[in-house]
Amino acid sequence: MKTIGNQISLHNGVTMPQHGFGVYKITDPAEMETAIHKALGTGYRLFDTAQMYENEAMLGEVLHNSSLPRKELFITSKINNGNQGYDQTLFTFEESLADLQLSQLDLLLVHWPSEKHFFDTWRAFERLYEEKMVRGIGVCNYQIHHLEQLKTKANVMPMVNQIEIHPYLTQVSLREYLHKENIAVEAWSPIARGNVLNDEVIVDIAKQHQKTTAQVALRWHVQHGTIFIPKSKTPERIAENADIYNFELTTEDMAKIDGLNKDYRTGPDPDKVYPTI
Repeated sequence: MKTIGNQISLHNGVTMPQHGFGVYKITDPAEMETAIHKALGTGYRLFDTAQMYENEAMLGEVLHNSSLPRKELFITSKINNGNQGYDQTLFTFEESLADLQLSQLDLLLVHWPSEKHFFDTWRAFERLYEEKMVRGIGVCNYQIHHLEQLKTKANVMPMVNQIEIHPYLTQVSLREYLHKENIAVEAWSPIARGNVLNDEVIVDIAKQHQKTTAQVALRWHVQHGTIFIPKSKTPERIAENADIYNFELTTEDMAKIDGLNKDYRTGPDPDKVYPTI
């Protein structure tokens, strides 16, 4: 039986928790401290931040002062769009590392594909990986054609692609491609910022399992083998989001939820972002 401690193996042999905690939009130090302490106590060990979130230092302070040893934590950050390019990536990575109070980051991601800096940014990532400043490198929001383009010059392919996935945006073709290429799939916005929680299908399945609709949506990610990073500032919700390992969706449940796809995005279309960065 899977638990919140379940690990996913990346193609370089590093393992990371499947179930993580996102800190997007947590910008108040007191809220960060409350949320992270609750998450740690609940069993979360993967923490996902980004330069864009402007909270790396807050997260770093709370985790540094926690009683857990560093080796039990898995910390991810992302290079901001405006910080892409070879030199700027290397320079701002050092700032992120200092803010997070780390000597090595577990996973570094390119936040969005950039037409202008496409290969230069990845070259900096490969250098950081080669120098063991990061245990893993990956991307966010890359479509198949971005990854095929990266293949033409990359020495190391991404270990992870963090993309928007939820029952209204299942991204089946992209997930199948990533599985074939041995790139781990990580879901951001795993409940579509709450948009799937009142869906009649999910409501009905939740009633059958005596669970909340959020728990059903997150359990769907678990059973698809996707890494996922729900976020919340509320201690009760943080605990609720972790309480998904004492039930299992049936094959029929999974098929019904899979069938909800409507290609609905809560964030930008990567192909529209790509030429602007």
